[in-house]
Amino acid sequence: MSLRAIIADDQSLVRTGFRMILAADGIEVVAEAVDGVEAVSAVRRTRPDVVLMDIRMPRMDGLEATRRILAGGGDETRVIILTTYDLDHYVYGALTAGASGFLLKDVTPEYLVTAVRLVRAGDALLAPKITRRLIERFATRDETRATLHRDLSELTPRELEVLRLLATGLSNAELATRLTLSAATVKTHVARILSKLGLRDRVQAVVLAYETGLISPGTSAAAD
Repeated sequence: MSLRAIIADDQSLVRTGFRMILAADGIEVVAEAVDGVEAVSAVRRTRPDVVLMDIRMPRMDGLEATRRILAGGGDETRVIILTTYDLDHYVYGALTAGASGFLLKDVTPEYLVTAVRLVRAGDALLAPKITRRLIERFATRDETRATLHRDLSELTPRELEVLRLLATGLSNAELATRLTLSAATVKTHVARILSKLGLRDRVQAVVLAYETGLISPGTSAAAD
């Protein structure tokens, strides 16, 4: 089964370049959109696996388009936000809106393809150098907001430990090494955490860990 994608960006050069990169790796671009309105419409029409979504676009920006796509029954569609470093302050909003991660626009062709396939498989883009920095910078401890979130008491002590380390940006392989567990066991723990908390992917787990105060900005995965 081929992987199907939509590219939403108001710059034709960006759309063309990304389309060529994806097509060269066998990924079908089923539609392009120049703004958020077109992106939402295209998703409803074609039901793609992944959407590459720019943030700043006319009529409707990428954040609002992401919210509408994911709130409108697009459970099978994953959204990757396209951004640049000067748009850092938008990214936390994108993650809380349900995006499965983000890419910088100067991403290498190889990483673009890897990212699209990664989120299609149900994982999320959690590059520690970028995602963790942004979440730590913009996640705030708001007691009122935290009470609106799911009760972390549903998790076992081991699951809380896994979630705490996952939120620092560790991959499954790194979690396995740190906790002296098999990769399969770590994968099972992560899946149970997501299921118990009703989360889509690892990105939402990281956001929740910060917003509930399970982990604080500046926390690292270094051994105590």
